[in-house]
Amino acid sequence: AQVSYSYRGSLGRCRQPAMRTWAFAALLAVAAGKSATASHILVKEEAKCEELKTEIEGGGDFAALAKKHSTCPSGKSGGSLGNFNQGQMVPEFDKVIFDPATEMGKTYGCVKTQFGYHLITVVKREGVKGSEEL
Repeated sequence: AQVSYSYRGSLGRCRQPAMRTWAFAALLAVAAGKSATASHILVKEEAKCEELKTEIEGGGDFAALAKKHSTCPSGKSGGSLGNFNQGQMVPEFDKVIFDPATEMGKTYGCVKTQFGYHLITVVKREGVKGSEEL
């Protein structure tokens, strides 16, 4: 009931249909209890992203590489995005993070978003089939 009330109260502020759809999906995800803890590395160039992915797959330290190369403020903390609910990140992120086939601790990417190219590692998920904590 609380989620429904909050959504109706926010509906007037979401003038564009795409924003209404996104807001509703985000609220449903919160109500469904889908959440995750993940880290990422953001870079501007796809070639750099591929280079970092190769380095990580060869045993490179994800957090150290995030600190050195990520253009996102989260890079300072090893790329950690903390805990968030489905719908709080851009759709391209959610597609990887909340996909039941995504394995915990494995690096995924290069994922293109409006911000650049991301390497993503999921540490923990709740409310998604096949999820476990690293």
